[in-house]
Amino acid sequence: MTVGFVAFHYPRPEYFEEFIGRVRTACEFVRSRPACLATECWVTADGGAIVTTGRFESEETLKAAFAAASDSGVITECDEREHRPREFFTLLPK
Repeated sequence: MTVGFVAFHYPRPEYFEEFIGRVRTACEFVRSRPACLATECWVTADGGAIVTTGRFESEETLKAAFAAASDSGVITECDEREHRPREFFTLLPK
């Protein structure tokens, strides 16, 4: 079953451009993983958040891709550059 994800990142204004670069790098890494169908990077219209989206062939392949990204340091935990914790949602088809 195909699954998707959406993640919201809330960088402090002074780190916004740096975060765009970090998120794009993470999207490229995740996109290169087996069974990844797509990843994209967006910015909310008000400029308050960076949003990533993606689709995978299965929940297992999504989890494996994010585990690999975490293990490689491409994806890190929330830190002082963010004014609010990230939000990550797994999406299921209806």
